[in-house]
Formats: sequence, C-alpha cells, structure tokens
Amino acid sequence: MLKRVSLIVLGWMFLVLGAAGIVLPVLPGILFVLMGLSILSVEYEWAERWIAPLRRRFPVADRKLQGMLGKVAKPTSA
Repeated sequence: MLKRVSLIVLGWMFLVLGAAGIVLPVLPGILFVLMGLSILSVEYEWAERWIAPLRRRFPVADRKLQGMLGKVAKPTSA
C-alpha cells in the first residue's frame, strides 16, 4: 500500500513540475510531464492513454525519456 501511494505522489509531483516547466523555461517541462504520466500509468488507465499522443508530438523528449529508462532498467553485472 505504501509503495502504491508513493508512486502516485511521485507521479503527480512530476506532472505538476512538468506543467510548471512548460510555463517557466527553467525545467524541461514536457520531459517531466512524460515522466509523471509514465509513473501514473502504473495505477491509472487515463495516464496511459495520454502518453502515446505526447510521444508522437514530442519525439525528442520521448527519446530522452527512453534513454533514461533504459539506463535505470538495465541490470548491472558484477
């Protein structure tokens, strides 16, 4: 239960930061929005539906996100 709540809070935090980043040129807004939606898509179906159109509209941000996710998801060999 704690994991689920923390994922939801983290996803909404990235989504809000992304919205602020779209308005303020300090943060890479669309990248944060995609990150937030990716996290929220674990729990919410509507977030999954929003990701595909945004990925098509902003392919550079999508490639950066996929690159970051690829680095996180790869297991390290010892």
